[in-house]
Amino acid sequence: MEGNPPIMRRSALAAVAAIGSASLLLAGCSKADDNKNDTDNTKSAGANAATKDVVNASTKKGGTVTYELSDVPDSFDPGNTYYAYMYNFSRLYARPLMTFQPGAGEKGNTLVPDLAASKGVPSDGGKTWTYKLRSGLKYQDGSAITSKDVKYAVERSNFARDVLSLGPNYFQQFMAGGDKYKGPYKDKSAKGLSSIETPDDTTVVFHLKTAFQEFDYLVAAPQTAPVPQAKDTGVDYVKNIVSSGSYKFQSYSEGKQAVLVRNENWDASTDPLRKQYPDKIVVNLKVNAETIDKDVLAGDAIDLGGTGVQAATQAQVLSSADKKANTDNTYGGRLVYMAINTKVAPFNKVECRKAVQFAIDKVSVQTAEGGPIRGDVASTVLPPDIPGYAKSDVYASTGNKGDAAKAKEQLKACGKSSITTNISARSDRPQEIDAATAIINSLKAAGINASLKQYPSGKYFTDYAGVPKFTEKNNIGLIMMQWGADWPSGYGFLQQILNGSAIGASGNTNLSQYDNKDVNALLEKAIGTEDTAARNSLYTQIDKQTMDDAVLVPLTYFKVLLARPTTYTNLVSTAAFSGQYDYLNIGTTKK
Repeated sequence: MEGNPPIMRRSALAAVAAIGSASLLLAGCSKADDNKNDTDNTKSAGANAATKDVVNASTKKGGTVTYELSDVPDSFDPGNTYYAYMYNFSRLYARPLMTFQPGAGEKGNTLVPDLAASKGVPSDGGKTWTYKLRSGLKYQDGSAITSKDVKYAVERSNFARDVLSLGPNYFQQFMAGGDKYKGPYKDKSAKGLSSIETPDDTTVVFHLKTAFQEFDYLVAAPQTAPVPQAKDTGVDYVKNIVSSGSYKFQSYSEGKQAVLVRNENWDASTDPLRKQYPDKIVVNLKVNAETIDKDVLAGDAIDLGGTGVQAATQAQVLSSADKKANTDNTYGGRLVYMAINTKVAPFNKVECRKAVQFAIDKVSVQTAEGGPIRGDVASTVLPPDIPGYAKSDVYASTGNKGDAAKAKEQLKACGKSSITTNISARSDRPQEIDAATAIINSLKAAGINASLKQYPSGKYFTDYAGVPKFTEKNNIGLIMMQWGADWPSGYGFLQQILNGSAIGASGNTNLSQYDNKDVNALLEKAIGTEDTAARNSLYTQIDKQTMDDAVLVPLTYFKVLLARPTTYTNLVSTAAFSGQYDYLNIGTTKK
């Protein structure tokens, strides 16, 4: 590969132990100024080096860092997004109360204060959480950031679901009075939600209806990044986002491109995390997936989606020792699965769902996704790198190749000799389409006939797979999905895909529309349990109950194969964002 990037010496040493293996708990982003070595070095850091340490460490300023995406994100609005790559990227212009620690190894999953001056202070057994903001915080226009802006950001993102439906609704579920508050656009009193208090400009207090022992993780979501109410234009806020981070939007062309430049009113003394290295950050949208790979290998771009190289590129990089040395193959708390829609007949019957479970040849799915380097065959809801995981296989088959005979038995028990349904997948994700096609072929042998329906990922949750009425009307009984933990715990993984209260009319991520009172109760009990071991054992119980109810088919424990652009600096794969590179301090050696 052309280009000889600067290499931090300790990265190269750490990589010796990393080659050939992938870390289960991956590194976060090391502080780029830990090492001042900006000299070129012809030695590669080695395969998987960025899963262990920062690669191409540099404090060099200037240049343009380019990101490319095969479709469009759900939204650049920090209060209206739910893709992991946007949680990652949005930190450049939106500072939440907490975020993930810039550090190597397991530190990548460690929470640190961001907008807040320190971690939350719990009281009332974990039902009340208090945060103090750092002093001197400013927006891009120089105006002060206050606790009221944090309160307002949470209210708009969680309670005005008819306007902003794309993010998770944890606050709506857990805030005292959250079930009655209709959000700031309908609130005529302008007082907001009474259970979020702002006694002064630097204090925000959250009053919950039940104990929530992992609340610091919750406020690390971009939904707590401040929004000035006077500048909020609802769904159109995405066109004029007011930055609280180190970069601000210079331009935004919907569906085409976003350009960010340095925020001159960002103050490094109020922010120990961000370094503001490049002059400019460009995001190009709707770029062909194979073109993205070419640009990444040429050192000209980063794949914003962080889903890894395409199949053809995978073969190319793995067959070349030099190219493979610039790849990172990592887990990231992610599961590739197929949701079985319990509201679409005949999948309202557990036996019909079990027929699907037994019928699928998971090895063919794994092969379609790119083989073992792209994931291990899965049999549980929780991936192995999430607390609460316990090895189990309720629907085991010889060699994981499916069991048509058992599938037909379940079909008969369901009162069916055959089923006709549809399966949805994202049109701009070739490997997801290939996996869905492999599933269709598996199901045929058991008498289950599924037709593929393709929808763009940018609208997958707003208009199609995430809209219950749409799936029911269009007989979409099977839905392709990939899920990463909102934070590294069983609750952070399970809540938004299994809890009945998470089901939404649009932007829904509980695609199975699973509403089991026992599971709902176990989730609530778990998040209120202070003892970590006891909490994790409850997550294991939830996993088992879900598999017994057969509402989703685990396909693979996802592993991403990322290619490192050799001219980009400060690259590190972080478990906090599903194994993607941490976007906070990436720079470039190119002028």
